[in-house]
This record gives sequence, C-alpha cells and structure tokens, in this order.
Amino acid sequence: MMNSCSAMATILNTPSFLSPLNQKLNYVSLSPTTTNMQSKFCHGSVRNGRWHVPSVAIKAQAAVEGDVLDKESVSINEESDYGVVGMHHVGILCESLERSLDFYQNVLGLKINEARPNDKLPYRGAWLWVGSEMIHLMELPNPDPLTGRPEHGGRDRHACIAIRDVYKLKAILDKAGIPYTLSRSGRPAIFTRDPDANALEFTQVDV
Repeated sequence: MMNSCSAMATILNTPSFLSPLNQKLNYVSLSPTTTNMQSKFCHGSVRNGRWHVPSVAIKAQAAVEGDVLDKESVSINEESDYGVVGMHHVGILCESLERSLDFYQNVLGLKINEARPNDKLPYRGAWLWVGSEMIHLMELPNPDPLTGRPEHGGRDRHACIAIRDVYKLKAILDKAGIPYTLSRSGRPAIFTRDPDANALEFTQVDV
C-alpha cells in the first residue's frame, strides 16, 4: 500500500489537480513528484476520509511560452472546499415524454418523484428516482443527432447508474429487445440508449 506522500504525488499527476490553479499558473505544467514537493505534502493529514493540507505553497518552475515562473506560488487551503455533497440529478432531453417514461418506468423500473413540481417550468418533464439522486426528463429539442453516434455508449456522453446485478438487467433488455453493449474492459457494466439515443451506463457495485 502506498504511503500518504506517494498517494498525493499520484493525485497531483492528474489533470484535475490543475483546474483550481489555472488562473494563477496560466496552465503551467507542474512536477509534483520531486522530493521537495512530496516533502511539503507530508505535513498534511487525513481526517474523515479527506486529505487536509493546511496552507501549502507550491512553487511552479516551468516554462510557459518561453517565460519561466520560478517565483510564483499558489496557496492551497481549505477555502477551496465549497462543500460538494454528491450528484443531485442528471438532465436528459427527450422528444416525447410519454415514450421516454415508458422506457424509464416500464423497462428500467424507475419511479417518479411526485414531490418535484413540473408545472413551474415552461416545458414538460418528469423527475425519476435513481437511488437518492434523480434523472430529470425534459421534453425539449435535442441538439444531438439520433444517428451517427458511437455504437458503444462508453464512447459517447453518458450518465452512469450504479446497480447490483448487471446480468439481471441484461436479461431485462434482452426481453424488451433493446440493444446494448458490455464493458470493453471486462468489468460488470452494460451500456444502452434510451429512445432519444441518450447513452446510459449501468455499472455493478457491491452494496
């Protein structure tokens, strides 16, 4: 098992780490695996499953269009944590609300959240429970084409739903005559499309 310093070095190698730093670094390429960088992060700690670095200054020494930033530093602290809790809902466009509800309710078995009002919106729609989150069906013009999309939904924009049994869903889709593809990596996941060609992934998780 990697220690906390190695774990942080691995995280820093990902592009997502650069996102909050863009304004300061102007898309500078960092080198977080150096000894100095790792030693700075060793002063952090893990509390409640989250990495806390109480005031770390990262010095970026990299070339940007011929200029070298060797004095600019970026402070990372807990002020950047704006309180992400989870995914609330995913919005999906549909041409016919009734046709989509037939798929999402009668094939996939999702239930409507009756507490969510639809009469306050200037278009028809429905909210469907996906565990503690939701799918918001919106009857609006769809700018995406219905044809020419990748056969495998994993290569297209898609929403992913965690389920307990991929093979049971596979049998349901087979019975309904709905095409699908399985995960190319071999993991228990299945991809299909709704009546408007919106790609959906169902991945099996242990609960």
